Amino acid sequence: MSMFEKPFESTSNGGSRETLRKHLVAALAEFVGTFLFLYFAFAGHTMAVQQASDQGRNGTNSAQTVIFISMSYGFSLLVTAWSLYRISGGLFNPAVTLGLCISGNLPWIRAAFLFPAQMLGGIVAAALVSCMIPGPIAVINTTLAPGMSIAQGAFFEMFLTCELVLAVLILAAEKSKDTYIAPVGIGLALFVAEIAGMSYSICQAWKLRSTDG
Repeated sequence: MSMFEKPFESTSNGGSRETLRKHLVAALAEFVGTFLFLYFAFAGHTMAVQQASDQGRNGTNSAQTVIFISMSYGFSLLVTAWSLYRISGGLFNPAVTLGLCISGNLPWIRAAFLFPAQMLGGIVAAALVSCMIPGPIAVINTTLAPGMSIAQGAFFEMFLTCELVLAVLILAAEKSKDTYIAPVGIGLALFVAEIAGMSYSICQAWKLRSTDG
């Protein structure tokens, strides 16, 4: 079965209420899932930067720190998506939601409920990490690495996002007897993308850590 359930279609009032209920339940699951995914990812990211014993060239994160950060995001997504995919599909990302809508795997009306829930979940996650963990939340900000232009960064991020969206489309949206383990592949896809992405973004993290210390 696909991880993405089509909303119940009916012209009756009872059917309309049931459809609205499903949209709201999915939106709530996306809010909770996005919050949990990013809360633990941001916390792990902050920990990796604050506890780093070395740094890369030009003041960027070292390769070891990049791996720890990438694991925080990839495994946090894996666990959270595997826990909640039966409710909403475990998207937790507006870009993934948009890709599923464009491919016809998710109705646009469902996406209208999911987009704000996902963004709000990310905002709340960042706010709570900022309140609970010492040190600047700015270490998770995305910035271009030295020598990388805005155009290069835009296309680089485009390919990284495509890696994640493609994994969701092939592993989760496509009907298969292996769909239930799709969150594993999706989490690993994010892990792989983060390894490359973290090398050319978040490059101000070491400087912020040093200044704060």
